[in-house]
Amino acid sequence: MLAMRVVLSYSGGLDTSAILLLLKEQGHQVITVTVDVGQEDELKDIESKAYAMGAEKHYTINAVDEFASKIISMAVKANALYEKKYPLGTALARPLIAEKVAKVALDEGADAVAHGCTGKGNDQVRFDAMLMGLLGDSFKIIAPVRDLKLTREQSMGILAKHGFDPGVHKKYSIDENLWTRSIEGGEIDDPTVPPGEEAFQWTVSPEKAPDEPLFLEVGFEKGVPVSLNGVGMGLADMVKELNKTVGAHGYGRIDHIENRVVGLKSREVYEAPAALTLISAHEDLEKMVLTPRELRFKQIVDSWWTDLVYNGLWLEPLKQTLDNALDSLNEYVTGTVKLKVYKGSLTVQGRWSEYSSYSEKVIDYDKGWYPTGEEATGFIKIYSLHSIAASKARKP
Repeated sequence: MLAMRVVLSYSGGLDTSAILLLLKEQGHQVITVTVDVGQEDELKDIESKAYAMGAEKHYTINAVDEFASKIISMAVKANALYEKKYPLGTALARPLIAEKVAKVALDEGADAVAHGCTGKGNDQVRFDAMLMGLLGDSFKIIAPVRDLKLTREQSMGILAKHGFDPGVHKKYSIDENLWTRSIEGGEIDDPTVPPGEEAFQWTVSPEKAPDEPLFLEVGFEKGVPVSLNGVGMGLADMVKELNKTVGAHGYGRIDHIENRVVGLKSREVYEAPAALTLISAHEDLEKMVLTPRELRFKQIVDSWWTDLVYNGLWLEPLKQTLDNALDSLNEYVTGTVKLKVYKGSLTVQGRWSEYSSYSEKVIDYDKGWYPTGEEATGFIKIYSLHSIAASKARKP
């Protein structure tokens, strides 16, 4: 392979560190790029580590606010829960990371981009599809973990060979960003075994949660969370706060069997206190505002948008169409939702919107509007006419 100028999406973890060393061994110039989407602890000393391993240049790009304002906000508008469980944390972040990596590759006049995705995971699809769409065929995509079937033991051996401490082989494989924390490996691969408490960092077990409940009020404007307990707040800061406070009350754990893009079923464990809280609140507020037909149509839009994002089709034209539909359908989703979090459970306790079509004066059985018997009977007759006629026609 001819020597190339390669831009590596660099997490600083075991696999991408091994890839950096492999690329240097092959004579390539390597530029590392780390995109901050809220992974916090993983970013410590990452630049010095990259240079120590031979990177020619390193970029650390802070994209936390962009991730929240442009991407997480759309996930909330879409009530995005893949297979009704997963809030798409990794799936939402990968296209943004790939976009930043692609820009560096273009700016640096690189020949290739590299990443640490495996051949069995979803992220290879999300990265490659985005990179191919943004960079075209002139750029080579290098994926050593996938192409060489690089194991974690082999990666540790590469680090040791070059005089770097590979560290202790961690029990779990963790992927963390502002929106979710995913946990894989260890006993989690056995779908019959509950994960140990040491797997969790953002949430406490419900049994250890405080005895006093947590009360919250989330304010929305056009479907986007804008305030917490009456205080205006940027979305990134709100997510951080809710991950901390709601997780401390034992809410936000997900354990389910997931259908991957690549045709495999996997057991996935996540922590997502803020994501589950905000989506629950938003979904409830929509029911106050949207008409029944809007609500049912939007459930179709939500499902399609979520599937496209999970499957890595960020550049699919239909997604842009659905983005526009979500913006339109959220135009009047403005108001507040009151929540109670208690020992691993979350319940909605109240909601209000100036655009609500709910009327206490109409719905009250004692004092509200009431149809006449003739009106009610006439409605039922017309409403059920097709069903009754079809039922009679089909009787043997």
